[in-house]
Amino acid sequence: MSTSLLQPQLEFVACPNPQGQHRMAYWRWGDAKAKRVVVCVHGLTRQGRDFDRLAQALVARSAGPLQVICPDVVGRGRSEWLADPMGYQVPQYAADMLALLAQRHGRRPIERLDWVGTSMGGLIGMALCGQPDLPLPAPVRRLVLNDVGPVVTASSLRRIGQYVGKAPVFPSYEAGEAYIREVSAPFGRLSDAQWRHLSETSLKEVDGGWAMRYDPGIGDPFRKTPILADVSLWPVYDAIACPTMVVRGAESDLLLHEIAVQMAGRGPKAQIFEVPGVGHAPVLMDAAQIAPIRDFLLEARS
Repeated sequence: MSTSLLQPQLEFVACPNPQGQHRMAYWRWGDAKAKRVVVCVHGLTRQGRDFDRLAQALVARSAGPLQVICPDVVGRGRSEWLADPMGYQVPQYAADMLALLAQRHGRRPIERLDWVGTSMGGLIGMALCGQPDLPLPAPVRRLVLNDVGPVVTASSLRRIGQYVGKAPVFPSYEAGEAYIREVSAPFGRLSDAQWRHLSETSLKEVDGGWAMRYDPGIGDPFRKTPILADVSLWPVYDAIACPTMVVRGAESDLLLHEIAVQMAGRGPKAQIFEVPGVGHAPVLMDAAQIAPIRDFLLEARS
C-alpha cells in the first residue's frame, strides 16, 4: 500500500449559513476515488485529527479501496468561524455534513457510507440516520456512536459549559498541553505520545502565546440557553435502521450505563462496547479501542 494513503490530505468544502457561507475543512485518508466512505466526526472542542489512528487502521485493513473523511466541524480546527455563534448547533453541523457528502459524491459516487461519531459527532450522525428524508448520497450502512446516545444528561452539559470556550491564551505550548490534560482527564490514562498528538493538533500559536484551535463562541449556546433537564432524542434514535455500535466510557457522565442498556434493547438494538477506566470519551487511539470498531465496519458483509 502506498504510504500516501496513510497520510491525511487537507481539503475544504463551502457550506451555507444564515449569514452567507463558510469553509469547512476536512482531512481525507485513503483512496480519493474509493466509492466506500467512512465519515468520522469529533466531539465539541476537538477536531478531525483526533481520528488519525483509527483512519490509518481502517485504510490499512480494508479489503478494497476506502476513503476516510474526518471533518473539522465549523468553528474548530482549520475550518472558518461562524459570524453568529448561536449557529454552533446540530442543525448547522448536519447541513454542513450534507454539503460535504454532496461534494464527495459529485467527484466520485458514494456507494457505501459508514459513520463514526464521538459525542457531538454522534449526535450529528443520529440526526442524519434518524431522518430518512435527508438527501444523503447513500444510506448510512453502519453507525458507531462513541459515548453518546439519545439522552444527554443535564449535569454533563453543565460540566461542559463550565470550560468550553473559556480557555486562556497560554504562555507556552507546554502550558497549553497541561491544560488539555487537565480538562480532558476523563479520556483516561493516555501515553505522553498520545497527549502530545492531541495537543499538537489542538493548539495554535497566536500573538502572546498559544490558544485552542476553536472559536470561543462555540460555548455561547451552552451559556445563553438554560439547561434545566436532560436532552431526550429517543424518537430520533428509534428511527435509525442501520446496524449500530455504541462505545461507552465505563465512567462516562454523558452516556449513562442504564441508557446504553436501553439502546441495546430498542431502535437499532445497538451492540455495546464498554471501555474500562475511561469517562467521556474514549479517544480511539489505541488498539484495544480501535479493533472492535474496525471489525464492526470492515468485517461486516451486510
